[in-house]
Amino acid sequence: MRDPHDIIIKPLITEKSMNDMADRKYTFVVDKKANKTEIKNAVEHIFGVKVEKVNTMNMKGKIKRMGLNEGKRADWKKAVIKLTEDSKTIEFFEGMM
Repeated sequence: MRDPHDIIIKPLITEKSMNDMADRKYTFVVDKKANKTEIKNAVEHIFGVKVEKVNTMNMKGKIKRMGLNEGKRADWKKAVIKLTEDSKTIEFFEGMM
C-alpha cells in the first residue's frame, strides 16, 4: 500500500471550496494515479475523520504563452471529500474561514 502522504498532495483553497466547508466538503489536490478508495483511506488516516463520499476530477493544464514561446501547465487531479455527519471537522481548514 502507498503512503497516504504521497496520495494527498495539498489542500485546494478557493472561494468555492471555502463555501463548501459549511456542507462538510473539503477539496484536495491528489496524485493523478490515485483512485477513490485510496483517497478515502488516505484522508481518514491523515486527519482521523470518517469519509462518506469522494468525487474526483481530472483537470487539464492551461496553455500559456510568453512572447512567441508556448507551453502547457501540468495536468492534475482534484478530489472533493464529503465527511459523515458524526465525523469531526478537519482542523487544518478551521483557521482559514
